[in-house]
Amino acid sequence: MAYRLLLVLWVFGSILSPTALKSQELQIDNPIRFLALGDSYTIGQSVPVAQRWPEQLMDSLENRGFDIDTLRIIATTGWRTDNLLNAIRSQDLQNENYNLVSLLIGVNNQFQSRPFSQYMQEFPILLDSAISYAGGDPSHVFVVSIPDYAYTPFGQQSGNASEISEKLDEYNEYNRQIAGERGVTYFDITPISRLGIQHPEYVAGDGLHPSGNQYTEWVKLMLELIDQQSTGLTGENRKLEISVFPNPALNEVLVEMHGEETDEAYTIQLYTITGSLIHENQTLGKLQSISLKNYPDGVYFIKITSGSAQVVKKLIKG
Repeated sequence: MAYRLLLVLWVFGSILSPTALKSQELQIDNPIRFLALGDSYTIGQSVPVAQRWPEQLMDSLENRGFDIDTLRIIATTGWRTDNLLNAIRSQDLQNENYNLVSLLIGVNNQFQSRPFSQYMQEFPILLDSAISYAGGDPSHVFVVSIPDYAYTPFGQQSGNASEISEKLDEYNEYNRQIAGERGVTYFDITPISRLGIQHPEYVAGDGLHPSGNQYTEWVKLMLELIDQQSTGLTGENRKLEISVFPNPALNEVLVEMHGEETDEAYTIQLYTITGSLIHENQTLGKLQSISLKNYPDGVYFIKITSGSAQVVKKLIKG
């Protein structure tokens, strides 16, 4: 049975400032027909196929109840924006009915010392093409920021690591801007890539590209936002202090309220990953038990409301 999730994603930059934090809408339809456009970071240079981030993302969404119809990757190590443009122009992608399209491109423009003006000209064309491949709907498209290879053994040995980072910041500032202008979701994975020296396991055996472990962290970032927002719930009011345990849970989960609000009435609601309300009760006191015996294993959300304050917690059963 087909269904549509409207995912209102809070997109985090490396610094939480008004220019680095914005919300976009990303729609994921079932079944998923995913087209991933890019370069070595999308094709997963130096990692097994199963560890590429598009593969990991599809596996994770399948585990969340989605059907995967198609995953197609158009990407090659060394490609610049012009290479990707030439590759997609030779194919009839508008008629393939993709409902999810990603774009990650630009590192080779910088690495091969192409003028930044070339990126400024070609990246918007690529993003507009990606939108057209998604039926002309920007809510079915997302951009992934360029990783910073200065934080790899290769980058550290280059003698100009700081310059690499500065240049890639310029590229990412621009592609973030264009994504925002087009109303396209933007995932900033660059801060994760900058942990490559601190976490050597984040770098592949070639000393340059991300490892499968780092790609897993990218996907976790994407899924965290998807999981938090896929029910349409928000938990921005932090007046409530709540513990949910055990988590993961099997047959029962406990909700405990802390702080001054423990004597107030509050409402507990349990939602499925698709946003269906399956349990609700009002209670007083600090501790409340919810039976999970009749629910299948999977991802759920617990929403606790007291007056104008609310908080949402993710719960894993199984």
